Amino acid sequence: MTQASPGQPADLAGWLQHLESLHPRGQAGIELGLERVRQVSLALGQAPFCPVITVAGTNGKGSTVAYLESILHRAGYRVGCYTSPHLLRYNERVRLQGAPADDAALCAAFAQVEAARQAAGVFLTYFEFGTLAAWQLFAAAGCEVLVLEVGLGGRLDAVNLYDPDLALVTTVDLDHQDWLGPDRESIGFEKAGIFRAGRPALCSDADPPASLVAHAARLGSPLQLIGRDFGFQKDDENRLQWRYWGRRADGSMQRRSLAYPGLRGGVQLKNAALVIAALDALASQLPVSMQAIREGLIHTDIPGRFQVLPGRPAIVLDVGHNPQALGVLAENLGGMGFFDKTYAVLGMLADKDVAGSMAALRGRISHWFLADLEGPRGLQAEALAAQVAEADPGVSWSCHPDPAAALAAAQELAGENDRILAFGSFYTVAGALRALGRG
Repeated sequence: MTQASPGQPADLAGWLQHLESLHPRGQAGIELGLERVRQVSLALGQAPFCPVITVAGTNGKGSTVAYLESILHRAGYRVGCYTSPHLLRYNERVRLQGAPADDAALCAAFAQVEAARQAAGVFLTYFEFGTLAAWQLFAAAGCEVLVLEVGLGGRLDAVNLYDPDLALVTTVDLDHQDWLGPDRESIGFEKAGIFRAGRPALCSDADPPASLVAHAARLGSPLQLIGRDFGFQKDDENRLQWRYWGRRADGSMQRRSLAYPGLRGGVQLKNAALVIAALDALASQLPVSMQAIREGLIHTDIPGRFQVLPGRPAIVLDVGHNPQALGVLAENLGGMGFFDKTYAVLGMLADKDVAGSMAALRGRISHWFLADLEGPRGLQAEALAAQVAEADPGVSWSCHPDPAAALAAAQELAGENDRILAFGSFYTVAGALRALGRG
């Protein structure tokens, strides 16, 4: 590990504590805007050095980023990937060639950002600091393409400091209304803030907000929409394959028979189609073979995204935490086959639409095991219980001090023909993974 400068943290744990201390609300602090992060970026001398793909959206960002990362890596490019939040270790947020960055590289990048921050005389949020450090690390590693996931919204998110060569918006739905606005039109405008004049943009929302489409037109950003410019079809004759169709810049169409993606759930076909359309849009800058696309889609896996753990009872982990994501989860659960009972381990953050999220699973849960979540945004189990009573009347529930305790109680009750669903937050899934010895 690199030697720490006097007064600087000595290891990654110390740096993460320092990042939290820079904002009054610690890691949970949100302070949208680009002025402060731009000042530090200028002090660092940051400048474009390779193609950038930026991904925004309410749901589906993580899967889309993972598919892109997997395909581009198999195509032979040196890929840097920035995502958030992490499940178990901060290193998961910054990946090189599909592997989490090591502690020494992160510490070195943090030290550079801190020096520039002090020179600029500004504070940074936890996420802003990490975003700047990720860029430093990617530049030092000589990355040939970057895939960056927006943290919150788009227009004022720190990731939007960097001009994308291609901007992707997955879905637009209600989440983070306190920051992004009360309706889909407001939220759509914020997410469209990652578009750039003259550079391609794609959206895989089947009903994109008018604000998003209008913003692309005002900018002169060529916008492709799912269902109009690209899409997918299930192959009824061969249930092991699906077809992608898209429209190239020269107006030609193509259809490709593809094996189903490695990530579970039918919604992944939409995300996979978005990724193929994105790669088509960047074909002149980043040519990719069909072999890389096929292998990349098949061999993609992300912990916590409808992750089904083998064994009896079956255990399903999902980080979904808003009504749209939970609607998809309900659909995926319906495709799993028959189980006698489904026990839900739930922990959520206080700023989420708890009632709307749980309503998507109404009538599907045999008993709710409700968990306290720590931190300033964490919701207590007793508060969840009141929402359960409203969203799923008549169902039984119990309260537990943390996700691990809730999962243990569910495991004690569940039989071999039952399943356990742990969901509602990255914190809930992380707690379940640690309790299962997968941390």
